[in-house]
Amino acid sequence: MSELITVILAAGKGTRMKSKLPKVLHKAGGKPMLQHVIDAAKGAGAKRSIAVVGFEAEMVREAISVDTEIVVQAEQLGTGHAVLQTAEALKDEKGTVMVLCGDTPLLTADMLKAFYEAHDKSGAKATVLTAIMPDATGYGRIIRSADGMLQKIVEHKDATEEERSIREVNSGIYCFDKEDLFSALAEVGCDNAQGEYYLPDVLDILRSRGEKIAAYATEDYESTLGVNSRLQLAEAEKVLRTRKNRELMEQGVTLMDPATTYVDADVVVGNDTVIYPGTWLEGNTVIGSGCEIGPNCRFTDVKVGDEAVVSFTYAHECEMEAGVTVGPYVHIRPNTVLKKKVHVGNFVEVKNSNIGEGTKLPHLSYIGDCDMGSGVNMGCGTITVNYDGKIKHRTVIGDNAFIGCNTNLVAPVTVGDGAFVGAGSTITKEVPADALAVARAHQKNIVGWADKRK
Repeated sequence: MSELITVILAAGKGTRMKSKLPKVLHKAGGKPMLQHVIDAAKGAGAKRSIAVVGFEAEMVREAISVDTEIVVQAEQLGTGHAVLQTAEALKDEKGTVMVLCGDTPLLTADMLKAFYEAHDKSGAKATVLTAIMPDATGYGRIIRSADGMLQKIVEHKDATEEERSIREVNSGIYCFDKEDLFSALAEVGCDNAQGEYYLPDVLDILRSRGEKIAAYATEDYESTLGVNSRLQLAEAEKVLRTRKNRELMEQGVTLMDPATTYVDADVVVGNDTVIYPGTWLEGNTVIGSGCEIGPNCRFTDVKVGDEAVVSFTYAHECEMEAGVTVGPYVHIRPNTVLKKKVHVGNFVEVKNSNIGEGTKLPHLSYIGDCDMGSGVNMGCGTITVNYDGKIKHRTVIGDNAFIGCNTNLVAPVTVGDGAFVGAGSTITKEVPADALAVARAHQKNIVGWADKRK
């Protein structure tokens, strides 16, 4: 089998999106549409993937995987002109070039692989990926010859009534023999109303040379759909999320209500985990086995160990180890690690901190820039006072320390192993191991004060 190279057309602005962002960078299923196409191409066995970019080229370059090659189409003069920009990069290559569109996030690796294998087996110089559309309005119709080969593609506006009754359409995805592709592109002209060089003209040129042109019909028309508007983006999002939820359930994950569970394409969830309604799992989140997540959680790039129980929580760029219990109404911020069996209760925020095994942060606390040992008990309303107006300072709390309610730990400060801090204290100096620190004003009662005030 010949080697596969993919060329992905991603130069357009996408005016119907009404956005400053290039169309191919709009996200579906948690990542840019273009990245979905790149990943599908890689999964299909592509040796190289080249993205042809134009509008906001540097923005596109920065947003996609680093192993994708970039070629710039400075002027957008049509699809044929876009592919021609890769001629220098591919001058020493042989094999099959598959041309893809960067705004088709529903493509799957399995479908592209099947298409590639069918092209290679057919012996054709070019193969068009086609789909049977329930409603073919607006698509170019596929006209086949008696032997099943591609005879021509007729655009909707040019089709007769009989041709418009055909539901097999051109997906805009092609496989070409590399040498024949570029020799034919050299003959493509721009004598049309738009003054552009069209890739489908290559098919006519190859046919005029007597070459074999094939058409491969996929059974999954939905995967070929492109996105040109926010409405179509929302439709693609729904398809991707439905696929992902089905995949998770088939792998042994329980989704209490799939319709209100939103999981990005690259998220991993272990078996026997139960996900409750209103939960968002985004980015590169990884959830272990036997967990209970939700309801109403949002995780972005979070790693969660086995048998964790987390509810009503927003967490991002952090880690929760096995057996933690978190929630409700908790915010776990970046660079935080909750070690095994940590308990974080209601209305707690933790930021840039390491919380030791078995430690408890029961309620109403802010823990920022803190290195906390194991077995610590933090009383209600405890605050690490980490910011002096210019610099963030760290608080260090040793193993098995006990911090009383409504304590302020003014960083930089250290509380030693096994130390106790009395409720209502404001701690500004080191507390030695096993010591008791009490830092609050003496109580003074003024008898009869209330009567005088009245």
